[in-house]
Amino acid sequence: MTEPVKLTSMAKAAGCAAKLAPGTLDAVLRQLPQQTDANVLVGFETNDDAGVLLLNENSALVQTVDFFTPIVDDARTFGEIAATNALSDVYAMGGRPISALTIVGFPEKGDPGLLAQIMHGGLAKMIEANCTVLGGHSIRNDDVLFGYAVTGLIDPKKVWKNVGARTGDFLIFTKALGTGVISTAIKKEKCSADSIAAAVRSMTTLNRAAAEALHEIESQPDRGDAIHAVTDVTGFGLLGHAREMALGNPQKGIPPASFLIDHLAFNYLPGALEAAKNGYLPGGLKNNRDFIGDCVEFAPAVAQEFRDLLFDPQ
Repeated sequence: MTEPVKLTSMAKAAGCAAKLAPGTLDAVLRQLPQQTDANVLVGFETNDDAGVLLLNENSALVQTVDFFTPIVDDARTFGEIAATNALSDVYAMGGRPISALTIVGFPEKGDPGLLAQIMHGGLAKMIEANCTVLGGHSIRNDDVLFGYAVTGLIDPKKVWKNVGARTGDFLIFTKALGTGVISTAIKKEKCSADSIAAAVRSMTTLNRAAAEALHEIESQPDRGDAIHAVTDVTGFGLLGHAREMALGNPQKGIPPASFLIDHLAFNYLPGALEAAKNGYLPGGLKNNRDFIGDCVEFAPAVAQEFRDLLFDPQ
């Protein structure tokens, strides 16, 4: 009998914590030339969740790509989480996912059965989202990588961007915080079964219902302009993505805003506060704090574990 493989041991960093540091990425993107295609409704200039390309007066494509390293040890669950994460970018723009291409990085001598479980998990979530997997691409890689490039359809007149929050807006947040510190605790074998189960439930719940709720608000009479900025909170943490939403929209004459956040108003996953207190902080959390720490002012009464969790990559 052989010991089951711990999937999180097959990567140096877990999930979205494996992202490039936001400061590095920001510096590179600033060097790239601007595009002049009039059909590009949303490009990479605003670091939005997905790109949007106009097809005709009533239809546009929304496209994203998202893949990462194992965040849990169960292979099928990891596949489900990776698929949920990739689909989330389309929902965050207000789109409906229709097709996807699989992205795989896997060790040359890895167990093919493990890869099959990962892909089964991902496909199950894609089927749940009514999104057809058309194919994909794979490479040999020391770290396990898995995710999807997802294409969706969207009404070009109802694209939700991650910029444009206005003074007086309310922030609606739909999930609990703490998946980054819990994933790090899992790698250290210092996480309870209840914490893992709660984090998995959150990470495998499609953001479709949240998007549909916003569509309902948008469809009400005289409420078509009620939604000013939307994003999904992933690798840059709550504060990193809040910064993007607060930057304003110069094209529409919307000035930058500030967020006033009550840290006790958020839900935190079971075990997340304890993991943060015990120092199970992912590298991505530290990168986020280095990048946007100067944009944030904490009241003295805010305990360090709450400060850490607001930077935690999700």
